[in-house]
Amino acid sequence: MRRSTGHDKNEGEIDRILSRGDEILPSSGFAVSVMDAVRREAAAPPPIPFPWKRALPGLVVGGLVLVRVLVVGIMAIAQLVRASTTPQFSMSLPSVLPPIFRRNMEYAASWTVLALLVTFVSVKLSMRLASGRG
Repeated sequence: MRRSTGHDKNEGEIDRILSRGDEILPSSGFAVSVMDAVRREAAAPPPIPFPWKRALPGLVVGGLVLVRVLVVGIMAIAQLVRASTTPQFSMSLPSVLPPIFRRNMEYAASWTVLALLVTFVSVKLSMRLASGRG
């Protein structure tokens, strides 16, 4: 024997409501308000497009200037690093390591400084953008 639950009752009521052939009509003001909104939207002017043709040269020049500043800054940092090495270190380094390793360490130091600088700038920029002050 099957027990009747409230769920079966709800399903039967839903089936009864859905099987009725009555037409569902919206309230009297609904169709008018929807059509008014459609007319207002159709009458609104289109959004102003962004002037990419005018902005693109400035963005390109700004990007090139940024790259140039980074290159000059990295070269200046590398020169400072080379100039600040103590004579004891530079004198003892060739005796300890072959010249090729010394040259490779200078390149590695330059790339490390560049990587740290780029990381610092990207973290600061992302923190500023995330805080909403961008």
